[in-house]
Amino acid sequence: MLVLGVCSLKGGVGKTSVTLGLASAALERGLRTLVVDLDPQADSTLALAVAPGTALDVAAVLDDPRAETVLAAIAPSGWADGGLDVLIGSAGGMRHDAIDEAGRDVDRLRFALSWVNGYDLVLIDCPPSLGGLTRKGLTASDRAVVVTEPGLFSVMAVGRAMRTIDELRRGPAMTLQPLGVVVNRVRTRSVEHAFRLEELRGLYGPLVLTPQIPERAALQQAQGAAQPVHAWPGQAAAELARAFDELLDRALRAPATHQYARRQG
Repeated sequence: MLVLGVCSLKGGVGKTSVTLGLASAALERGLRTLVVDLDPQADSTLALAVAPGTALDVAAVLDDPRAETVLAAIAPSGWADGGLDVLIGSAGGMRHDAIDEAGRDVDRLRFALSWVNGYDLVLIDCPPSLGGLTRKGLTASDRAVVVTEPGLFSVMAVGRAMRTIDELRRGPAMTLQPLGVVVNRVRTRSVEHAFRLEELRGLYGPLVLTPQIPERAALQQAQGAAQPVHAWPGQAAAELARAFDELLDRALRAPATHQYARRQG
């Protein structure tokens, strides 16, 4: 089971859109996938068309990360009849966003996921911040994807995200590795975007993943209709689907550390 943390330290760059695009690619490929909606905005839960009525959510899981709590907080996505589930997000997760300097609770999500079985891929949609939730999400991950867009402030936020990943690797998440930087909402004819892409490549080299995700309205249209982009009609959606397929290939080529198969007492 590969656990992939999707993060950004600047809001509005399309972190959840990238999470959903990867979930769509995994569903198309037949990979049994769990999306952990760790963002208190719970946009992934909404876009994945989870039916109301699930007893618990991710906040309850972080309160009490036992097997029965985790299983009660997982619901099927409305995108398909099977193969894609969601660990429900909620605003209640905010109470777990404080940073515990002693590091006593940073393992809570990792421990909770040790009870999860039968999935090929887990995607963790982290909040766009450096708080306790993001740290819990990255500590629970094998690989980290940093989402950005080709703008000045977004590029600067990549550096902060990479430093956080490095800090966690030297502490509670020694097996965590950065998969790379996904550049979202790229306009190929924009001189500014071309300049920022070169800046990113100069700073992070091969960690800047290809392909970049082009700016296409089809992505927002599919998400607004609570459908996977692979099922959305049109050439623009097909272009996006191919990009997410390639990014998923890159993630799957990175071997998991299998740290989650070991339950801690």
